[in-house]
Amino acid sequence: MNASLVVAVAAAGGVGAVIRWLLSGIIPPIGTARVPASTFCINVTGSVALGIITGLAVVQLVPPEWRTILATGLLGGYTTFSTASNETVTLIDAGRRTVGFVYAFGMFVLAVIGAGLGTALGRLF
Repeated sequence: MNASLVVAVAAAGGVGAVIRWLLSGIIPPIGTARVPASTFCINVTGSVALGIITGLAVVQLVPPEWRTILATGLLGGYTTFSTASNETVTLIDAGRRTVGFVYAFGMFVLAVIGAGLGTALGRLF
């Protein structure tokens, strides 16, 4: 395994995590249900970005090493399935079952749609 690629993925992951942390402090929860909008937005935008990178890689506009750095490193650090899962459980445990299920299902559906749209967009180049 290429040591410089490992370092680049680790550094990009750190950058992605910092961006996620900054956005989580900027984007407030939504409504009286206090839906954690930041994680929702981060995971959906991360899926769109990953789709774009994938599409660009398919048409060979992003070299494999950069796909690894951006997809695995940057977006791996940026998106957060574990936080989304924990927030869903927290909503359900607080008696807000419907909000929790809509949050989880909505994020998943929008993330998949975003990834598909991003991939299609990336392939246009």
